[in-house]
Amino acid sequence: MVKKFIIAIDLGGTNLKCALLDSSLKIKAKSSFSTKSFDNKYKLIQGITDSVDSFILNQRLKRSAILGVGIGVPGPVDTLKGIVHFLPNIPGWKEVRLKKILEQKTKLSVFIDNDAKLMTLAEHGAGAAKKYKNVLCLTLGTGVGGGLIINDLLYRGPDNAAGEAGHFPLNERGPRCGCGARGCLETYVGNNKIIKDARKLFGSKITLERVSALARQNNPEAIDFWSQVGKKLGLALSGIVNLLNLDLIVIGGGVSCAGGVLFENIRRTILLRAMLVQAKRVRVVKAKLGIDAGIIGAGYLVKERLGR
Repeated sequence: MVKKFIIAIDLGGTNLKCALLDSSLKIKAKSSFSTKSFDNKYKLIQGITDSVDSFILNQRLKRSAILGVGIGVPGPVDTLKGIVHFLPNIPGWKEVRLKKILEQKTKLSVFIDNDAKLMTLAEHGAGAAKKYKNVLCLTLGTGVGGGLIINDLLYRGPDNAAGEAGHFPLNERGPRCGCGARGCLETYVGNNKIIKDARKLFGSKITLERVSALARQNNPEAIDFWSQVGKKLGLALSGIVNLLNLDLIVIGGGVSCAGGVLFENIRRTILLRAMLVQAKRVRVVKAKLGIDAGIIGAGYLVKERLGR
């Protein structure tokens, strides 16, 4: 029997991650590039095409061995037509027919969805949310993406736009968000804002990894820093918990690596601010699949669309 493979792409505001998966969604090869190394969308699309071709060439595969290409992108998508409506944190993308373009370039079947929805598929299928029926997954990176599992199924909404927890409004006069609105959760806990705040406290060369390490070493400023991030997250999540009566919240992305102090303050805030019944039920945990969640989710997307 001929082995089959999936090529998975996780396009983020910071990195373009690519992987070759086998039919069981095990990673066979990986590559990663800075998204900012591509000057415009045309070069970025070519970078995706080149990554697909390099896997096929380097692994000595025939194109017939590739079941399809799954792609997660950080913005709203018409997942059936494969149209990227826009990308809040990557300029120049508006109504891009990415599926059609890539199918013409690669001669393969291409399937596209929002990256947070793919992370949600992965965590529900093989990660922290595997045994739970009603789940919100959040990915905290350049943007703040979200995906919803309702009664064991990914809930997309009629426009494939459900789950955008990062654009939950916290302040009508707040900072301008990449989506065009003001005061979204993303403007308070997205990477750009957190790094900016960290550099005011710890100096211009600080990294979020270093702030996390300082918190683990009981540095009071670092503990307070992550406590404030946790409280902002917990406040927004309290409203979502009240609305949906969730079993579980899964948090992934780079910010989730802050560790215990972040999660403790999220949980504490939900217990204080959400309604008692909903607050007592919901658990808040770190994503299990880490940086690979997006690419594994892209593999799930291909299998879902092909009925496998």
